Amino acid sequence: MKANGLPGGTGTNAHDSPTLPRHQPGRQATSRRRVPGVPGVPGTPRTPREAGETGARRQPGGGAFYSGLQAARLGLRTLVITRGRPDELGELLAPFAKELAIEILPAAQTTTFETHGAGTARRQRLRAWAGPIRPEDLAEVAPARTSILHLAPVAQETPQRWPCAADFVGLTAQGLVRHWEMPGGEIERRPIDRARVPAPLDAVVISAGERSSCEPLLDDVPVTAITAGEGPTTVLLAGRADESIAPRPVDGAHDDLGAGDVFAAAFFIALHHGMSPLEAAGRGNAAAAVRIGGRGPQAVGDLAAIERRLRA
Repeated sequence: MKANGLPGGTGTNAHDSPTLPRHQPGRQATSRRRVPGVPGVPGTPRTPREAGETGARRQPGGGAFYSGLQAARLGLRTLVITRGRPDELGELLAPFAKELAIEILPAAQTTTFETHGAGTARRQRLRAWAGPIRPEDLAEVAPARTSILHLAPVAQETPQRWPCAADFVGLTAQGLVRHWEMPGGEIERRPIDRARVPAPLDAVVISAGERSSCEPLLDDVPVTAITAGEGPTTVLLAGRADESIAPRPVDGAHDDLGAGDVFAAAFFIALHHGMSPLEAAGRGNAAAAVRIGGRGPQAVGDLAAIERRLRA
């Protein structure tokens, strides 16, 4: 769970950015974004264990972490609420403590994925699961209100109800279509359980590979973005024809971990600030391109880097 613009947070409010439209009169001056997640778990920062030629390495990941970091680097004050082992997550997230406010709900273990490959060839096993985030767990750590609420489950952990009012609610649905057999089961996709999805939603981001699993959800959401790696991003608008925008190739692209999450963060923020869905998708594509142009979380771009990519 991630919230931007929280009182006491650090950074500049998104509405103060000279390149984004200001909030309309009557809206809150602060911009808050909240995302569930644990390194390795949707809704909590996730801890993927990536296998490579030099052996396994452990690093933070997950929708809440990457999208929260992107929001913070776009100038929004951001809170990530996650579940896992506080000692383990505290160590993994310590390098980003000055950028993000983080609340860790204690658990016996941290959600951990073993990841092989990249893009459509990526395969994952769930090695550990921190368990569900329940509404009562959030009572003392969640803000009463936030401008943007981003639900970012990675492994069926987010609740349907949230004790938080929001001006804009976005969902990255990957964690709600994942299924596994414990322990150590390989991740498979299953049709989304509509009863697990909070309502109402303002926008959803999914990958092309998740579309068939999410079909029951798409007709009910005003705006859906479907990413396709190097292929065009499709924007579905309720009651209107589909539109698409193709990302430009990235020279010297590196790992793509978190690319879809930074897309979602930039996309939701742009929509919340009044951009058209296609313009917002273009901004999301630019944010993802900046991310995969480098390695790891440090490659997540700030506003200036995304603007340069848009002008290139």
